[in-house]
Amino acid sequence: MRNARNYMRVIGAGLILATVGLAGCASDIMKNYIGQPLETVVIDYGPPTEILDLGPGERAYQWRKISTNAVSGTSTGEIRDTRHGRRYVETETPGYVEQKECFYTFYARSSGGRWYITNFRKPKLECE
Repeated sequence: MRNARNYMRVIGAGLILATVGLAGCASDIMKNYIGQPLETVVIDYGPPTEILDLGPGERAYQWRKISTNAVSGTSTGEIRDTRHGRRYVETETPGYVEQKECFYTFYARSSGGRWYITNFRKPKLECE
């Protein structure tokens, strides 16, 4: 019994570490742009979808990404005994299309006629 509890603790700790490790993906990439000119982000991801003036010499640049995923339907069946005899009963779950919208925002400051990344807004968890 004691070994089973220890085993479950190790499994639980491993799952937590894996979840924490996955949660930082987009943010880790975004951190690498701090101090870089805006052009480095544009070269990697294209032009921003929004540019917001925040005040003299400060802006927010935002990229919008929509991911579309088709989830297939399922069909299961089983033989059931009814008062009319044995029958095959099928259950179907329809497929669907899911969309996820994510925003990636960088803050920048003007210096010497160019814009430099100073910070970023952490994306929502499902966009990491």
